[in-house]
Amino acid sequence: MEAAAESGNLASVRHIILVLSGKGGVGKSTISAELALALRQTGKKVGILDVDLCGPSVPRMLRAQGCAVHQCDSGWVPVFVDQEQSIALMSVGFLLETPDEAVVWRGPKKNALIKQFVSDVAWGELDFLVVDTPPGTSDEHLSTVEALRPYRPLGAILVTTPQAVSVGDVRRELTFCRKTGLRVLGVVENMSGFACPHCAECTNVFSTGGGEELAKHAGVPFLGSVPLDPQLARSLEEGRDFILEFPKSPAFPALASIAQKILDGVQKPGPD
Repeated sequence: MEAAAESGNLASVRHIILVLSGKGGVGKSTISAELALALRQTGKKVGILDVDLCGPSVPRMLRAQGCAVHQCDSGWVPVFVDQEQSIALMSVGFLLETPDEAVVWRGPKKNALIKQFVSDVAWGELDFLVVDTPPGTSDEHLSTVEALRPYRPLGAILVTTPQAVSVGDVRRELTFCRKTGLRVLGVVENMSGFACPHCAECTNVFSTGGGEELAKHAGVPFLGSVPLDPQLARSLEEGRDFILEFPKSPAFPALASIAQKILDGVQKPGPD
């Protein structure tokens, strides 16, 4: 297994980060896409592996819908979303005939594709591979962790919203990380207040502080709070580079700070 890892397509990937949440709709894909853009802004080369097979939204967020996946001697060539080829993306969305096609698969077929994504995508040299996962703690997550484990020590970012219902589900994701031996890099609280586009005042639409309290209770780092920002929402809808185009928006410093904490965190040794 170790020999296969040393010669596999992930052999030149320095750090693999899973973006997890026990709850759907908390913004895992948003955090995955914006984290990749923020890391790219620091000069890193980043890949995104979208294993949310039933809801592959990252291609749209990065304006890569309709792109084709090609073959090379090493396997599938990921789609590069910029001319500099500093962000590479692989998603089941590239394999569907139309954007509206539903992935109606049972677990074994999903798990087989995840394993194929891990083994057969020719990523080349990457500083980070960000893995966007579906909600939950079931087959797809176990397949992803098991397939990735031989390649690099893994780290996980847990995404929640402030409400107690969401925090409770993400608490189960912490248990999943402990049981599977995943190092938790930290917790992100998404949709943490609404940032007014006119006065920049942040209003707590939901409750507040749930993510930070969860991180404190679990003894893991709290990476930061990302507000509901209309500029961020619009950039995701239009597939624009939020980090590059909206440096004065309320969400920008939060996302940039999270990326910096990730950069700082990966330098610390994880548990054996």
